Amino acid sequence: MSEADAPLSGTVRIAAIQTVSGPDVEANLAAVESLIARAAADGARLVALPEYFPLMSTDEMAKVRARESEGSGPIQDFLSAAAKRHRVWLVGGTLPLVAEADNKVRNSTLVFDDRGERRARYDKIHLFGFQRGAERYDESVTIEPGQTVSTFDSPVGRTGLSVCYDLRFPELFRAMGVVNLIILPAAFTYTTGRAHWEVLLRARAIENQCYVMAPAQGGEHPGGRVTWGHTMIVDPWGEVMNVLETGPGVVTADVDFERLASLRDSLPALRHRCLG
Repeated sequence: MSEADAPLSGTVRIAAIQTVSGPDVEANLAAVESLIARAAADGARLVALPEYFPLMSTDEMAKVRARESEGSGPIQDFLSAAAKRHRVWLVGGTLPLVAEADNKVRNSTLVFDDRGERRARYDKIHLFGFQRGAERYDESVTIEPGQTVSTFDSPVGRTGLSVCYDLRFPELFRAMGVVNLIILPAAFTYTTGRAHWEVLLRARAIENQCYVMAPAQGGEHPGGRVTWGHTMIVDPWGEVMNVLETGPGVVTADVDFERLASLRDSLPALRHRCLG
């Protein structure tokens, strides 16, 4: 029986990492390595990185040039080695993987266990589009959407994967079934993050009666883009347990299985669902 399959009791520490990534992949990986080490030293058994952790560039085609085939590439090798070295389950934010279209990528989350073995993959389904004045984003230009909901068994039990803009689509999280933890790597813009980030994360935790961990990009990146940050962990009652507003760092909290069970018993909303 693996660690992830063991009966759940007591608490498990989880950690969300915040970065301010730039266009240099090697520099980004070095920065992430030190933060993973810090999280592991603090007792985290499950560590999650933000969206675009290995590469954020004003050149949108940079991610296409850096894309890797599934199972092979320096970013995937880094994730596997880091998980094994620090003996943590590592959720690799997102990295660019090969897509069916030659000029696009899959914006993919890969999960590695504490032996460095890959356990799960999720390709971002909902692609961000936004325009207000001179501020404009269209992920569909370089990203090919995924189609499949993804959950896996981790040290905190059933865990669901999602990415950034997915946060606005509650039907995705319902499709996961009952999970103990939702992980949402993100690179929210400052504009949309200030307005909606916290309220939507708390809503997803409340309605799904689970913990939500959201590692984010947070700060001013090379080239001038500013991301909202506010990496946070939210409990099943919708309380923000810990948050880091801006800059690189680590956010930790303990998943408490007795609290989770107690909240679901006292307010059995998941059993009261009538539609879907």
